[in-house]
Amino acid sequence: MSLLKSIAAAAVVSLVSLSALAQDTTVGDLTLSHAWTRATPPKAKAGGGFIEIVNGGSDADRLIAASSDVAAKVELHEMSVTDGVMKMRELENGIEIPAGETVALKPGGLHIMFMGLKESFEEGTNVPVVLTFEKAGDVAVELPVAKMGAKSPDGGHMNHSTN
Repeated sequence: MSLLKSIAAAAVVSLVSLSALAQDTTVGDLTLSHAWTRATPPKAKAGGGFIEIVNGGSDADRLIAASSDVAAKVELHEMSVTDGVMKMRELENGIEIPAGETVALKPGGLHIMFMGLKESFEEGTNVPVVLTFEKAGDVAVELPVAKMGAKSPDGGHMNHSTN
């Protein structure tokens, strides 16, 4: 019976920890939510990070950089398809977060690009990243790792507004 109580207690602690990670982070006029990444294959050299940023203020801000100890380099990227050709490029001027709007970093669009991974992203763990905003400054967030190939944090489809 003691083993069952231990397992139940561990499950409760895990659920509480996951719900704490799922909470929004607010800094200044910005609210960051739905942060996540997906598992990478062993020896993968790159991975993507995703988050939704709501600017509830009357002034625009700009996400200008990202950093993390899990990768040799972290950049802000945009993926697009032009004439049937997928293109990915670094956004050297960052990502504008217009006043009163929501910007979603998600698969197939704007995203955080982790390059030169020091180890693979394992499902069920978290990837730490610091996002640097022009006005709001540095914000540390944890990206929960979803299953490999996931389209959203829960593996399904997201229905969040985008910009």
